[in-house]
Amino acid sequence: MCGILGLLLNDSNADAAPEICEGLSLLQHRGQDACGVITCGPGGRFYQCKANGMVRDIFDANSISRLIGGMGVGHVRYPTAGSFNNAEAQPFYVNSPYGIVFAHNGNLINTSSLMGFMDQIAHRHINTASDSELLLNIFAYNLQQTGKFRINEEDIFTAIGGMMSQVKGAYACVAMLAGFGIIAFRDPNGIRPVGWGVRATASGKDYTVASESVVADAGGFAEWNDVNPGEAIIITRNGVSRRQIAAPSTFAPDIFEYVYFARPDSVLDGISVYRSRMAMGDALADNVKRVLEEVNITVDVVIPVPDTSRVAALNLAQRLDLPYREGFIKNRYVGRTFIMPGQQMRKKNVRRKLNAMALEFADKNVLIVDDSIVRGTTSKEIVQMAKDVGAKKVIVASCAPPIRYPNVYGIDMPSRKELVAHGRDEKHIAEAIGADLVIFQTLPDLIESVRQLNPGIGNFDCSVFSGEYVTGGVDETYLQHLESLRADNTRGKSLNLELDALDSKAVIGSSKGGNSTGASTPVNGSDTVGLHNSWNTN
Repeated sequence: MCGILGLLLNDSNADAAPEICEGLSLLQHRGQDACGVITCGPGGRFYQCKANGMVRDIFDANSISRLIGGMGVGHVRYPTAGSFNNAEAQPFYVNSPYGIVFAHNGNLINTSSLMGFMDQIAHRHINTASDSELLLNIFAYNLQQTGKFRINEEDIFTAIGGMMSQVKGAYACVAMLAGFGIIAFRDPNGIRPVGWGVRATASGKDYTVASESVVADAGGFAEWNDVNPGEAIIITRNGVSRRQIAAPSTFAPDIFEYVYFARPDSVLDGISVYRSRMAMGDALADNVKRVLEEVNITVDVVIPVPDTSRVAALNLAQRLDLPYREGFIKNRYVGRTFIMPGQQMRKKNVRRKLNAMALEFADKNVLIVDDSIVRGTTSKEIVQMAKDVGAKKVIVASCAPPIRYPNVYGIDMPSRKELVAHGRDEKHIAEAIGADLVIFQTLPDLIESVRQLNPGIGNFDCSVFSGEYVTGGVDETYLQHLESLRADNTRGKSLNLELDALDSKAVIGSSKGGNSTGASTPVNGSDTVGLHNSWNTN
């Protein structure tokens, strides 16, 4: 998962960077490994600042002030393909043709064949292992085939159509063409979310593109529209052009967006994330009641795992007429443990992130509600924390069904052996995490909890629960390759962290030079990455 953002201001003399950085901070939950912004200033010149780290750490007043221009693209990264190298921080940029900036959320599943195409036919060099850079170059190659010095919107739509016919997987993208405008498009299955908003100003209209509607809400963009599956939009200061590019396909947004990833105050594809989690709590309550009666266990209190399960846990408690208590206090300065690389780092940060209050656990049968159980690392630590402060019995209820299959569309669940539910039934999952009992949401109940809010969506991508991949093309060979790749990247990340720690100790008391894309620079600079003449459509 990543967060993407584009902004085009009607006032060409204003700077878009401050608002882009604010928007990225609202999308920080979607990626905490790296972030970046590239803006387009006078004469089509690009200015960039990107590095590994959080938005608040990379962008200060000095770096933002050097990001010049009334339109730009931003990205927060959560790596699933490629490596954790800061060279893979987005947005990416190519200078041929025309100067293109590109940000991508998702994951391609046919990268091997696409790399062969790049080498043998397109003759374009891919500098990183990131599928996002590959996707950018496929788009750039198709755009270059026009052979024109100046292109028009029809040429752009044609290039996107050519790209969509070549690539397979999940992608929600925002691009910027130097001196021209902002482009957004979405894969034919609509697996990853993206939408756009409009804001009226005294001089005209501003436009934003973002992964979630919360960015538009905070920025005062009154109109919000989802980019449809297989659709592309082109935004210039003259207005918006929309076109359905790909042939109709199965519309299947990722249901895990509603379970965990998206902010509760966002609306994705016409579905309120908050309302969907309320419905998940109601449905889970019925299953919990049935199971508890079967095993003859009574529960004294319902306690959520903050933050994503709070909404569901409250509805569950109300439906079962049980006390709801905040038994875990969260340290808000520790990031989301799910998207931290490596089991050891995730495990170590659970207790840094949460503290159990004995007052709510001691001598009680506790029902802990979580949004999902993935690797089991967090769940095992949480159960142990509850028992350490005196809980008699710990029952864990999950708003999602057991996750038994890898995710290949941009969520960090690629290795089956890391999934605690893979090859285990509920009894053995409970034993693995140290709980007295584990109760899962059923898949039909989860689907209905989300679908009832927008009956127009007939399908959801539920591959992590069902093993059925909506795009096809996912076989055992591919899964094994993905698992080995992810294992290598995790080891590489751990090594980089160790080296960064040693490097930090070595430079205490001194100032560190370098630009914002340097591997060892914490970084508050911006660099000009290209100079292009502005150009217009024919």
